[in-house]
Amino acid sequence: MKKINLLLLGGTGLIGTEVLKSILFYPQIKKTVVWARSSAATAYDAPIEVQSVTWESFSKGEITFPSEIDAVVCCLGTTIKKAGSQEKFKEVDYEYPLLAAKKAKEKGVKAFLIVTAMGSDANSLVFYNQVKGSVERELAGIGFPYLGIFRPSLLIGERKEVRIGEKIGESLGSLIPFSLLGLKKYKPIHADFVARSMIKTLLSKVEQIETKSTPYVEIIENDTMLELGKDV
Repeated sequence: MKKINLLLLGGTGLIGTEVLKSILFYPQIKKTVVWARSSAATAYDAPIEVQSVTWESFSKGEITFPSEIDAVVCCLGTTIKKAGSQEKFKEVDYEYPLLAAKKAKEKGVKAFLIVTAMGSDANSLVFYNQVKGSVERELAGIGFPYLGIFRPSLLIGERKEVRIGEKIGESLGSLIPFSLLGLKKYKPIHADFVARSMIKTLLSKVEQIETKSTPYVEIIENDTMLELGKDV
């Protein structure tokens, strides 16, 4: 199988951190470039290059898109509370991914994978879901040979900040038999399951992407990720 080079966006977040941990187990990944505001060395024993990048400088054309990238894995995401406003939230979850995707397409990148959310819908009355759905729609219009959209339910994992809703979701996840009730799609999911699902899905598509000329969009829902993410 061909070895591939990745560009990881959002590598310091919950899912992005798990992506970095997971790539150690996949020799098919030759190199991973991580864009972050800090260029501090990582603790991972893997071919990882951390580049100090701000989105402001990238949008102004001051940052060169890395060469020889086969796929972009986008784990950018915030909350309205953390961002400070709906406008700032949209900037991170909508404008940045689209900016990177358009530049990636110009550079001949074959695949773009992004984490959005269950319930994403550009026509939703809920602002969060509307933004997530809108970025999905715009990305689909760019025309990547492969666009993978991952829609997790409530995310659980170790964050730097405490999110009460996620702590409650983690407790419910251990108490409610979602699978037995036919509600697996809604079961809270650990970030490492999402990360492994992204990598496995990408690697399973490598040969196909190389020969595919028409755009293809795949939506991976929460219940599928719960199965894909079980094992490395």
